[in-house]
Amino acid sequence: MSTQPAYKVRLGLITATVWDNDGFYSVDIARSYKNNEGQWQSTSSYSHSDLLNVAKCAERAEIWIGRKINAA
Repeated sequence: MSTQPAYKVRLGLITATVWDNDGFYSVDIARSYKNNEGQWQSTSSYSHSDLLNVAKCAERAEIWIGRKINAA
């Protein structure tokens, strides 16, 4: 797997990161938050208010991957 993401989309605190492993794509979806010390962290746990942005990020990642696959 590459050390750099092939594509990244962010909506609010939600980020979808697409990784290219020789034409096989995987997607990580994470929510950013600040811990008690004020440092940014990420989690794969989402609240109700996050779910629309999770769905939109997943859709945009799927569209991007589809275009890459169809262009090959």
